[in-house]
Parts: sequence; C-alpha cells; structure tokens
Amino acid sequence: MNDIEHHLAAIIQNLGEDPMREGLRETPKRAANALRYLTKGYRENLQHIINGAVFQSDISEMVIVKNIELYSLCEHHLLPFIGKCHVAYLPNGKVLGLSKVARIVELYSRRLQIQENLTKQIADAIMEVTAAKGVGVIIEAKHLCMLMRGVEKQQPDMTTSVMLGTFREDSRTRMEFLSLVK
Repeated sequence: MNDIEHHLAAIIQNLGEDPMREGLRETPKRAANALRYLTKGYRENLQHIINGAVFQSDISEMVIVKNIELYSLCEHHLLPFIGKCHVAYLPNGKVLGLSKVARIVELYSRRLQIQENLTKQIADAIMEVTAAKGVGVIIEAKHLCMLMRGVEKQQPDMTTSVMLGTFREDSRTRMEFLSLVK
C-alpha cells in the first residue's frame, strides 16, 4: 500500500467505516488511482502537450473552439466541478493544432484548482504558445461543493472569463466572441 492508499484507508476508518470490509477493501487503491488520474496535470507540461503543433498561417480571423468538456477538483473541498470551456484567439502568423486547445484545457483542469485561476491559466497558455493578437476564454461550470454540501443549490452555474490583448482592448472583438459562443 503506497502513502496515498494508506492515508485513504485511514480517512475511511476515521469516517466510521471498516476499510477491510469487502466493499471497501480495494477502495483506497481505486481512489488513489482515480486521484492520480484527476491530478495528472501536475505530471504534464505545456511544451510536451503542444509537441510542436504550432503552424505558420496568414489567417487573421478569429479561431474559436467551443464546448470543450472539463472536469476539475475544487482545491477547497476536493470535490469536482464540471463544465465547458470556450477558447478563442486572433492568430498573429501562427495557428495551434485543434486538439491542442482541448489538451491545454485538460492540462490545467487536471489539477487542484479554482475556476477563476483555471480560466486565466488556459488563456495565458494559449497566448504563450501562439503569440496571438488576443485570447478569450470562458468557462461555465457546476461545482459539486455547492450542489452536494453547504448551500446545496442545484441550478447555479459559475461563469468566468479572461480576455487578453485585442479581446480586452477592442469591445467589437470581445462582443464577436461572446455572440459566437452563445
């Protein structure tokens, strides 16, 4: 049993359960594997994810990837938040391979996180690898820490946005992005 498994068994026991009963016997191992997967973003890096998939292009119109599913763990309660991410950028001589946008979302969402920081990390990463004229990122998510505990409200979605470069400076660009993701 590794350290994570050992600690999870102790948590199960401290919650009042027997970690050795049949239904829980393998739970520390399964939960440890799940936690390692859900936090795999700590063991990956941006350059490895991009793997050279930035290509020269003379396109100057907005590139948008909508409805990228994301799953993350709230750093305050270790409970999931689940949602979708919309990413846009204005190329400046380079475009990013389509799947790499989703991989960037995955990289940062697979860490203990708050949605506000996640939104900024994605925007900063897209800007870094593309040197775009501007980047816009919107995340809409439901937080299980709000649904399952605390106020126990089922309907609220949290929306965060980060606008960089032209998306921040030019209201027409920002409005075009916002209208296209609705």
